[in-house]
Amino acid sequence: MTDVLVAEWLKLRSARSTHWILATVAGLVALCAVWSFYIAHYWDGLSPQRQAELQVAPAEQPLVLALPLAMAVLGLLAITSEYATGLIRVSLAAVPRRGVLFAGKATAVGAVGSVTGLFSVGVAFGLGRLIVGDRAIADLRTPVSDELPWLLGLWLSAVVVALVGLGLGTAMRSTAGAVTSLCALLFVLPGLAPLLPSPWGERFAAVLPSNLAGQIAGDTADPVLGSVAALLVLLAYAVIALVAGLIVLVRRDS
Repeated sequence: MTDVLVAEWLKLRSARSTHWILATVAGLVALCAVWSFYIAHYWDGLSPQRQAELQVAPAEQPLVLALPLAMAVLGLLAITSEYATGLIRVSLAAVPRRGVLFAGKATAVGAVGSVTGLFSVGVAFGLGRLIVGDRAIADLRTPVSDELPWLLGLWLSAVVVALVGLGLGTAMRSTAGAVTSLCALLFVLPGLAPLLPSPWGERFAAVLPSNLAGQIAGDTADPVLGSVAALLVLLAYAVIALVAGLIVLVRRDS
């Protein structure tokens, strides 16, 4: 198993797509810093009364919007690129036990997604606090202990979506199809949920990946799910996608 993990790590590290995705995440962190600079500059130009009333999005908001998609693409390209180039035949010849091969891929993707998510979220949050400094911006001056559950929820969502991407990519064997499915899950369905009659719209929106981090952290007003239930639903996405991918990988010819 160790050899499989090393091989999968080397393949993931050497893929050009991985470099582009990590560069995109670095750009998102830089965008978080730019957003923090803008907030600080805008706050300085307000009157004391307006300063006290100012409400802003958190410094890590660009990551909230785009980090899950970046990690999802990382996960799906870890397998669909092999199908596109024919490398999957070499991988299966070297590791005939497909379950072991898939476990190695999942471990490598999960590890890269975990480190990338944790580092980017932590740096974005830290830069935001450093740039804002001692300005009394209410939304950016909450204690770190109060923000930690939200940051951990955002990080965990990124890891889970990376594994969902791997599972969907394995099941569909198509980069375009998997990307379309993930975009629908992350962006289209949350936009359609308010169109459903109440309370079904709220219930449907509550179980979508984009809304689970806030419920895990307990930051959502009138949450449909409790923290534990939201965590279980989030993990269920990864489990279902990985099981589906494994079934397809084991049952179909390469």
